[in-house]
Amino acid sequence: MNWIGLPAHNRFLETELDRILEFGRHGKVPNGFGWISNTGGIRAEMGTHLWITARMVHVYAAAALMGRPGARSLAAHGVECLTNGILRDRKNGGWYAVVANEGDQVTDRKKEAYAHMFVALGAASATAADIPGARELLNLAIEVVDKHFWSDAENMCLDNWDEAFTHCDDYRGGNANMHAVEAFLILHDVTHDDVWLDRSLSIASLLIHDVARSNHYRVNEHFDQQWNPILDYNKDAPGDRFRAFGGTPGHWVEWGRLLVQLRATMLAEGKTPPAWIVEDAEGLFNGAVRDAWSTDGAPGFVYSVDWDGNPVIRSRIRWVIVEAIGSAYALHQVTGDAKYSAYYQEFWDYCRDHLMDYETGSWWQELNENNEVSSLVWNGKQDIYHLLHCLLVPRLPLTPGLVPALAEGLLDRIEN
Repeated sequence: MNWIGLPAHNRFLETELDRILEFGRHGKVPNGFGWISNTGGIRAEMGTHLWITARMVHVYAAAALMGRPGARSLAAHGVECLTNGILRDRKNGGWYAVVANEGDQVTDRKKEAYAHMFVALGAASATAADIPGARELLNLAIEVVDKHFWSDAENMCLDNWDEAFTHCDDYRGGNANMHAVEAFLILHDVTHDDVWLDRSLSIASLLIHDVARSNHYRVNEHFDQQWNPILDYNKDAPGDRFRAFGGTPGHWVEWGRLLVQLRATMLAEGKTPPAWIVEDAEGLFNGAVRDAWSTDGAPGFVYSVDWDGNPVIRSRIRWVIVEAIGSAYALHQVTGDAKYSAYYQEFWDYCRDHLMDYETGSWWQELNENNEVSSLVWNGKQDIYHLLHCLLVPRLPLTPGLVPALAEGLLDRIEN
C-alpha cells in the first residue's frame, strides 16, 4: 500500500504538524529563537544561535501560509531580530553566530557559512509568505552571500570567516554547501534569477557527481582550499555536531531530495538537467540504506560511518530519518519505484515507535544504539526545522520549493 498522497495519511501529517508547531512556539526569546530543551523550556546557557533563529523563520513562514494563528507574528519576530537585532553586525556585515537570549551580549562573533545559508533560506521563505520586513532581510542576505560566501573562482561556497570578514578559513565544507543548495533553490523561486540554479548545479556536480559517486556514494564533507577531501578530518572528535568524522548518511539522503528538486526546477524552467542527477540521487539513498539503516543489530539509522561503511557514531539522530522520509518521497515521485514508498512507510513506522514524544513534546533529538534517549551528540530538541520537512515535503510537488509552493496553493496537489 502506498501512503504517499493518501488523504488519511495526510491528515496524520497535518495533525502532527500542529503538535510540532505548538512545541516550537516555546523557542521565542527576545533576540530570536533559543535552544529548546527536551521538556520545552529554553536552555539559557546555550544562547541564541543564528542558525536556529533563521530556521524558525522558515518554519513559521510556512505555518503562516497554512493559516496557523500566531505563526505570522512568530515569523515576523524572527525577521525583525535578524534585520534590526543584536544578531546582525551592522559594522562589518553579516550576522554573528551566537548572542545571548536577551540583552546585547555577543558570545560568538565568527561568521558561519552554514548559518548564513539559513538566513538566506529564512529570508526567501518569509518573502514568499509576505512576512513584514522580509524583502529587506532578503536583500541583505543576498548581498552577504554574493560578497563573502560565494566564490566565482571556485564555483563553490567558502566556509567560516572572522568577525570583520578579513580572514576566511582554509577549510571548505560540504555541509554548508549542501544547505546553500537548499537556500539557492528557494532564492530562485522567489527572485526568478537563474544564477541560483547555476550555483546549485555547480555545487552538486563537484560534491556528488565528481567526489561522492567515485566513493560508493559516501559523501565527503571536509575539504582543503583546493577541494581535495580530508578523509581523517575530526577523527579524534567523531561526534562533532556539524563536522562529524567520516560519512554522515543523513546528508546523503538529504542530498538525494535536493538533487531531485533541482532537476524538477530546471525542467520547469525549460532547462535540460544532467542525465546523472536521478542516478546519483538513487545512489545516495541506496548507499545510506546500505551502510546505515538497521545495520548494527537494532532499527534506525546510525549517525556516521567510516569510509568502509562501518558505524562510527551509532546514535540515532532524528534529523537523519526525517530527511530519509523526504528523500524516499522525492525518489518515489521521480522514479515510480515502489521500493521508495515501502521505505517511506518503514521509516514512518520507526519514527512512531521510537522518536515521537507525546509526553514532553516534539520528537526526541537523539537515541542511542538501543533506541533509548541519549545525548552523546545533541542535548535538547533545538528547533523544528527538519520535522517541518517530513510533515510537509510529502504533501507538495517537487518544485517550487516548500514555502513558495504553499504560497501557490499547491498543498496536497501532488500526483502519484
